[in-house]
Amino acid sequence: MGIIKVENIRVFAHHGCLKEETKIGSDYRVDLEVKANLQQSAKSDLLRDTVDYVLLNKIVREEMLKPTHLLETVAKRILLRVFDEDALVDEATVWVSKLNPPIGGDVEKVTVRMTERRKNKL
Repeated sequence: MGIIKVENIRVFAHHGCLKEETKIGSDYRVDLEVKANLQQSAKSDLLRDTVDYVLLNKIVREEMLKPTHLLETVAKRILLRVFDEDALVDEATVWVSKLNPPIGGDVEKVTVRMTERRKNKL
């Protein structure tokens, strides 16, 4: 088993329950960690034998562009796509952070963390 992390993916997106949030948008940070068997790729040195972190970044960016009310919703979408698009991933954790959230205080960020495991490994 091995771990691949794609950290500090910076995205401007339009998520939130307030009308202003979805209209104006704000800055987000997304971190994604996947667990997979990396033994074959360590031997073969071939991209086809590993989890492609370019694909992981693409999934995060595309899902973040779809406006939602809750960070939980976009986090779940990211996880589902990771499992749909890469059969090597056994487990994934995503952190979605809204930077400088409009919650009436000096708050750096609010983060939702979700973890999923592959339900049926073939």
